[in-house]
Amino acid sequence: MNRREFLGTVATVVGGQNKKLDAKNRSGSSVKLKGRKNSGIKRWDVITIGNLSRNRYWGESEDRGVRSAICSCTVISGDGFHIIVDPSLKDEKAMATELDRRTGLGLNDMDAVFVTHQHGDHHYGLKHFPKAKWLAGAEVAAGLNRSGRYSKPVAPVGDRIFEAVEVLSTPGHTMDHHSLRFDCKELSVVIAGDAVATQDFWVERMGYFNTVDFDLSARTMDKIASIADIVVPGHDNYFLSL
Repeated sequence: MNRREFLGTVATVVGGQNKKLDAKNRSGSSVKLKGRKNSGIKRWDVITIGNLSRNRYWGESEDRGVRSAICSCTVISGDGFHIIVDPSLKDEKAMATELDRRTGLGLNDMDAVFVTHQHGDHHYGLKHFPKAKWLAGAEVAAGLNRSGRYSKPVAPVGDRIFEAVEVLSTPGHTMDHHSLRFDCKELSVVIAGDAVATQDFWVERMGYFNTVDFDLSARTMDKIASIADIVVPGHDNYFLSL
């Protein structure tokens, strides 16, 4: 599939122009959409598109970083709530600017912040949302609370947030890693955090260099592939799960 075909497929699927089906994968076979039509999720927006500090697929060594890393940050907007996932920017003004630029929302409009795992680049901006609920998987919440870095506790979350967003255990990159899954416009969207580093890592089912269990990471990516139409990786733009 060339770039023009890929973009045309995205426009068709995301726009919901074909309600039966749907997309074609590289072999030409049909791909059934996995999401529900009426889910309580109105929209979702990528706030910052992440990048890696070093990228093997660009010919870079994994021995040392060559640039500052930033994670992908996403907002999920539902009936009466906004959730920001992995707030990525250390500077409060920069975080507010990007949130406004991408959604028209402010820091205080966020009802909850979800952190996928304990690596610092995925919660650099947590402190910018003092009025929101701070949420994470139980082990991630406990670790962040033990760190003493924040002025209020991160609460352990169950298997759903606001009833509309599923919390999924996605171990491999870290053993306590969790991702989010939701339905929007008949699409199943997984915000994967570092369970998927970038699209290149996804294609090869390869974990990033600091992954703790590479075999488990590959199995987790297979699990995500089985339930997702769209994947939002930890350090790249979103892509179709084909």
